[in-house]
Amino acid sequence: MAFLAFHNTERPTGPHRGERVPEAAVPEVPEVPEAATPEQPPEAMARELTRVLFDQDGERERVHAPWRRLIAQDAFRHRPGLTPEERAAQSYTWLRLVNDTLDDPVSLAADPVLLTAFHEWAAIVDGGGGLTTVASIHYNLFLGSILDHADHASRDLGEFASLRRIGTFLCTELDHGNDAAALETTARHDPETGGFVLHTPHPGAAKFMPNTSALGGPKAAVVAARLLVDDRDQGIFLFLTPLTDRDGPLPQVTVEPLPFRPNAPVDHCLTSFDHLPLPGRALLQGEHGRLGPDGAFASSLGNRRKRFLTSIARVTAGKLCMSAAAVGASRAALAIAVRYGDQRHVSGSRPGRRIPVNTHRTHHGRLLRAVATAYAMTLLHRSLTSAWTRHTADDRDRLERLIALAKAWITWQARTIALEARERCGAQGLLPANHLAGFPEYIEGTITAEGDNLLISTKAAAELLHHPPASPVAGENPADLADPRFLRDLLAHTEHAFHAQAHSALRSGPAHDPQGRWNTASGPALHRAHAHTVLLAADALLAAVDGTADAAARGVLGELTALFLLDQLAPHTGLLLADGHITAHHVHRFPAAIDDLTHRLRPHLATLTRAFDHPSEYLDALPMLRGDAGR
Repeated sequence: MAFLAFHNTERPTGPHRGERVPEAAVPEVPEVPEAATPEQPPEAMARELTRVLFDQDGERERVHAPWRRLIAQDAFRHRPGLTPEERAAQSYTWLRLVNDTLDDPVSLAADPVLLTAFHEWAAIVDGGGGLTTVASIHYNLFLGSILDHADHASRDLGEFASLRRIGTFLCTELDHGNDAAALETTARHDPETGGFVLHTPHPGAAKFMPNTSALGGPKAAVVAARLLVDDRDQGIFLFLTPLTDRDGPLPQVTVEPLPFRPNAPVDHCLTSFDHLPLPGRALLQGEHGRLGPDGAFASSLGNRRKRFLTSIARVTAGKLCMSAAAVGASRAALAIAVRYGDQRHVSGSRPGRRIPVNTHRTHHGRLLRAVATAYAMTLLHRSLTSAWTRHTADDRDRLERLIALAKAWITWQARTIALEARERCGAQGLLPANHLAGFPEYIEGTITAEGDNLLISTKAAAELLHHPPASPVAGENPADLADPRFLRDLLAHTEHAFHAQAHSALRSGPAHDPQGRWNTASGPALHRAHAHTVLLAADALLAAVDGTADAAARGVLGELTALFLLDQLAPHTGLLLADGHITAHHVHRFPAAIDDLTHRLRPHLATLTRAFDHPSEYLDALPMLRGDAGR
């Protein structure tokens, strides 16, 4: 999301520096009439917008309502005065409350729609953090990885479904984060026992930084390790490994606690293994790799890197989960900030006059642009999650690329939104009980988890260069800056231009230097990937507009879409002008077009965030929204 400041280039006139300005020369700031900010947003429009966000497939009651009811409970309210370790322990208490509501916890890991919806709502508990982290690891990375392997049906998952043992996921190492394919933990096949010996060869190969302490109860992990059969490296596979009991790490397992993160406390640790024996059943097997009764290794994949990617394929669902959590945190931050801005009154331009801080364009304009982006993030995430549930082998690579791009874009936008919402609430936003201070730090974790944003964006950008964008149709929509479809066409032109720039850079880059050529092309390639992602978000918004039966809601959604696209296009007006897609008049009109839409949408700001459907028990518990001092 780009927040832009358009500067007045006219030479200032009036008094010189130090000269007193007469009172009569100070213009009176016009105030929005009280009627323009109704105390209760229009119910019908809010209901329709809620349907657009949460019930497009008619599954709101199954997918979102259970989690909404869950976080409304008093048990999930902020508890002041806890130490970091107590807050980390509380995350596991909440995890058990979540698990107790599930008829079949294992089925949650097998349902991407329900699982990602859980992340949207869990991420707002206590300002984000611990609950979402430990639940995402247990249900998605641990149970999900087991379910993704062909041998899962023969495994008894009862102790994990009941949380008698909590699951975690050990892949990255201290020396190998983004290059996890080079990890060095080994699992050597023992032909005498039919099992394996799991070993950390040096400190740099210690697993970094999953939640492996005894906090919360006994734990097990799926551990990514290099399978050695007859001293031959067969690639990286996952091994089901017990880690701790109630007394601490098991023999031959070393767990070193890492410092707690202040606003997202989880028991992160360094974990290493000293020739830990594992049974033959520990290996998670499938077509990508299995051992026969005689110890012979067989795989349908001749490439060790492909075996590794197949083993950790659950990370794609993890990207959807991280995006969902960031979307949920963004919506909550905006709901809090908008409600506070309507409640918080400041001095008006006339003596004795008090007005809501949301009256000011400098305040509500920034929030409206953030709300527009949050709608785009939500609907993009919905569309990709839906597509992932129906994907086939033929479109898996394409969807994995789009999900990676969306994860990067959504979590980066979420960070900007969370910081903006916190800032709009001043000092109250700094108090932990009001949640806003915790959201940015939690979102930082989603930016890094399941693939560092810049790395996965760069990989996807390079892949996209093999898939030229469709050429936009010139003149299909009228050149109106308030028309979201015209703006969508302009965005398509920017993607096309950046794709051409990247290809030109590759062709003209230094010969016999692949890294040098990519360095030259990476800038426009990343711009193209960004434009491609925003275009997908715009298409999701436009589809929602077309699918909205209520005329008033459809009009507001259309204007919100136009505002979103103007905000995204503003940095590229020079490119669009140079390529002849807009005129100088359009460039000059951009600030006014944004302002016009902001003026039109301002009366609907509270309605737009009320549609996020947060339970009153959640919002009313925040001291800043009750009028308390807050602690």
